[in-house]
Order: sequence, then C-alpha cells, then structure tokens
Amino acid sequence: MSAENLENTVNPAEKVIRIAGSITVDELAQALGLSVTALIGELFKNGIVATINQRLDYETAEIMIEELGIENVRLERKNTTTKIHDGVRRELSENAVSRPPVVAVMGHVDHGKTTLLDTLLNKKTVATEAGGITQHISAYQLKHDDRMITFLDTPGHEAFAAIRQHGAMLTDIVVIVVAADDGVKPQTVEAIKFAQGANAKIIVAINKIDREGADIPRTMADLSAHGLQPEEWGGEIMMIPVSAKTGENLEKLLDAILLVADVEELKADVDVPAEGLVIESHMETGKGSVVNLLVTGGELKVGEFITAGNTYGKVRTMLDFRGKPKGKATPSTPVTVTGFKELPNFGDRFFEQKDEKSARKMALLNAQEAANEAMSANVTSTDLLRMMQSVDNAKVFNVIVKGDVLGSVTSVVDSLKLIDTKGEVTLNVVATGVGDVTENDVYMAAGDDNTVIYGFNVNVPTNISKLAARDGVAIRNYKVIYELLDDAKTSMEDLLGEEVVETALGEMKVMGVFRVTKTEVIAGGKVTDGKVTPKALARVKRKNEILGEAEVESVQKERIEAKELIEGEVGGLALKTEKKIAAEVGDVLEFFTRERKRRTLE
Repeated sequence: MSAENLENTVNPAEKVIRIAGSITVDELAQALGLSVTALIGELFKNGIVATINQRLDYETAEIMIEELGIENVRLERKNTTTKIHDGVRRELSENAVSRPPVVAVMGHVDHGKTTLLDTLLNKKTVATEAGGITQHISAYQLKHDDRMITFLDTPGHEAFAAIRQHGAMLTDIVVIVVAADDGVKPQTVEAIKFAQGANAKIIVAINKIDREGADIPRTMADLSAHGLQPEEWGGEIMMIPVSAKTGENLEKLLDAILLVADVEELKADVDVPAEGLVIESHMETGKGSVVNLLVTGGELKVGEFITAGNTYGKVRTMLDFRGKPKGKATPSTPVTVTGFKELPNFGDRFFEQKDEKSARKMALLNAQEAANEAMSANVTSTDLLRMMQSVDNAKVFNVIVKGDVLGSVTSVVDSLKLIDTKGEVTLNVVATGVGDVTENDVYMAAGDDNTVIYGFNVNVPTNISKLAARDGVAIRNYKVIYELLDDAKTSMEDLLGEEVVETALGEMKVMGVFRVTKTEVIAGGKVTDGKVTPKALARVKRKNEILGEAEVESVQKERIEAKELIEGEVGGLALKTEKKIAAEVGDVLEFFTRERKRRTLE
C-alpha cells in the first residue's frame, strides 16, 4: 500500500483513513479489512465493473463505506502540497516587468456586456452573434492613457457556465456588468462566485443608466446583499455607473481598471520560454488549425515550436485580435496562430520548446499521461451515483455533439450534463467532434432511437441529411446554445413518459345517506374544506379506512342543482360507483381530480 496515497490511524474507538486525492480498490479493501473480492462485488452491485487497481476519489470511498454499513470508520482528506497553475499567476523573478491587466467581462444575459466592449473597441460584433448573445470567448486589446488593457468577452447565458468559469480563471480583474433597470440576476450571482473563486479583483459596471427605470441605489443595494459592498458605502468594490449605448463614464471605467492594476502591481517575466493558455481553437479550410492563445509569460514569436496538451506545432502565422500580422506577443497579449498539428483543447496550457524534437517529445509524454489516466478508469462520486441510479433505471439519452470550435463543444457537453434529470434519465455522450456532421456520425447514431446528433454552428451537407433520414437518425442543428439545451431537455422529458397527478379539491362530512345501490350513492352533508363540483372524484373514508371511490354526478343546494358547494355549505350529492359502497352517516368524502400529465424535469 502506498504511503503517499493512504495512511491509517487506528485507535480502539475509531479507524481513520486519510486519503490524498484518490485510493485504489485494493488499498481501500485493505484499509477496511475486507477482501478485494468483497469490495469489487459491492461495486458490481452498484453498477460498476471494477478492477483491483481502479482508483476511487474521496467521495466515492465515502459512499462505498456507507453502502457497506461499516461503522467506526472515518475518512479524512490528507493534506498535500499542490502546485496550482492557472496560466496567469506564476512565480516571478527579480527581472519581471509590468504587464497589461487581463479583464473578463461577465454578467447576466442581455445586460450589455458585448455592447460595452463594442463601444470601447469601436468594433460591432453583436449583429454577427446568433440571438445577440456571445457564443465564444473573444479576446481584445485597447489602449487607454498609453497603457494596454486586455479584455475577455465571456458568454453570458447560463449554458456557458463552463467557458465562463475558465474565463474567470484566466483573469486579473472581473468587470461585472449589471443593468440598472434590471438588477442582480442568477448569472450575476454566478459571475460573482466565479470571480471570487479565481481570486480576481472585482469592478462593477452599472450599465444602462440612460434607460427609463434605471435605479442605481437599488442596484447597489442588490449587489451589497450578495457580498459586494460599494466604496461609497464603506466597502472595497468600485461601482461605475455607465451607458454602453451612449459611452457615458466609460473613461471612468477604464481609469478604475488601471487603478486596480496599479494596486495589484501586475508583472510577468519576458526572459523565459513563452507560455500561456488556449482560449479557442477550430479548423479552417486552407489554414488548418487556427488557435487563439493568451500569452501569460515570456514572448511568443513566429517560427517558435510550442506544445499544448498532446499536440504541438510551429507558429506559422500570428495575428492580433483585429487580424493584423504580429511578429511577437508579450504577456497578457491575445493572438491567433496557425501551425498546430492537431487542435489543442480549450483551457490547455501551452509552452515554448527549443526545437521540433523537444516539442514532439513533450506532446507524446502528455498523450501517454492522458492515456494512462484513461486506462486507470478512475471513478468519481458523480460517476458512482450515476451508475447506482442506472442499475434500476434503463432510460438513456445518447447524444453526439459536433461544434464549430472546441470551446463550443466543451460548453455544450458540460451544459448538457448540468441538466437535472433527478436520476431518471442518464445522458450518455457517445462522441464529440469539431466540424460538420459526417457519415461516421450518422453510422454511430443509427440503430438506436434514443441517439440524437446535435450540431452547433456547423453545416449538415445534403447527402448527410438524406443518409440520416434513410437511417432514421435525428440531426438537430442550432446556432443558439439555449435552444439546443431546451431541445435536449424536451427529449429527455419524452423518455420519462406520463404520470398520474391527483389534485385535492375539498372534503364533506356525511350527515345523511338516502340511497345506496350497486352503482349509486345519494347522500347529503356539510363541506368542511375546499369545495365539491360535478365530475370530481370522491374517496369515501371511514376513519382511516378507504371504502371506495366514486364520481360526483350532480350537486344540489337547497334541492336545486348547483355548480358547486363551498366550505360551510350544506347540500346533497349523487355519486356514481363501479361497485356498492355502504356509506354511513359520519363518513368523510374526500374530493379530488385525477389526470395524466406529461412528466417534466422541473
């Protein structure tokens, strides 16, 4: 058993198992005093075919101990020293120089983030975005007071939570845009959490102050309720009222950004090999892989070799955010490069290598490491719970996701996984890819009615559409992410089927029974709660015993047929029954409706 991964402390009352990161099935079995076979058998009962060397994370080990009913065992997380690379903050040398701040713009849908950047950059992009909502992270730079500022325009819809979180982790400062006429919304709260989680400094741009109904004090109060105290109220958060439409106070916003940057003393080394992060990648005809990078250290130059994840390449061309050629990129600079052998993944860190041999070797080592991780088939608590649920639930919704760029594919997949199905439908991502829908995609989906190919900002050639129609494969192509997610949610709801829903209407205490036959009960009484109407169903109860059910054929009030009897009123009922119900004075009639409804995931 590896001392690095596991330590046991035993006392007469309790056994403490300390886990650093994860633990193998073999190690956990030994720590619990069980045979490996017994533990593997328990995992199998919960839908997991495990091996002796398969690794389980902390939460999974906890779940398994609970499932086994083992007492006097407590798990603890073993503290380890972990070097965290977020691609922006790194150990600096004495020769580090000042660098531009990297600013993420976040906030709720339609609060004006992209319009704000458009006005700042004099670059109109809203019209090109489907639905007016930013679909990718875009990186821009502008100059203010002879100093550069780098902006990341992160998507605003909740479907892009994954990209937005990556965006926050890339940044020094987060500008949270809040509409003065709309206030704090769910995505505003998300943006605050992401910014705080990334240890980024926060500035609030209270936008749309030119609109009727704008209420700056109320917006500030809303933000204060979520932990952002304005400077004006004795807090630390700078809140700048602006209008992205008219440009009012945008200079003040830029001044605030540079002020925070000065306080933070943002620096980077330039006399080191270049490094940074992949913020977007896609394929273009005639160019091959086109990759957007954010340089975080060193100087990236045309002609240099770099690795990112399990791919590498030589920087063949480099363009700035406006598409103009650029010979080198310094820290905090976004650039678009070509030359990668394959597409790197969104969020991968890139590193400069001294030559092609070193770059290829590093990429191969990264690929081998990734393959080893896949071979170990590590099980997380989320996987375990999903598998445990699917033991008793065979409803599976299979999807194949194709997107225009890797960032989109990542976001779509992550967002699909966030759809809460209450454990009744399992989402299975069969395959993902960048580019148009292909024959291979259709062949993978064929033969399973529950497999859907989702395209996002891609083309579906006519011959592929015909092939899919012939094979009964659904291809659903979208340009707006939340429409794709709505479709997926509806498809998963279709797998849930229908449910019977009962709605209580009221109760009556029986004060008289006038006729009882095999198919009818005529009785009178007082409504003690709610109401009773014709066509309602009635449950006849005597104390806690249910005597039977009937349908209300008619209602009478003062011997005249009525539409309803309400609480406190006395009247008579004619009940239609399928079998004889021997109702008596003192019985209680419970009235309700029963209907079949399509189940939803709400």
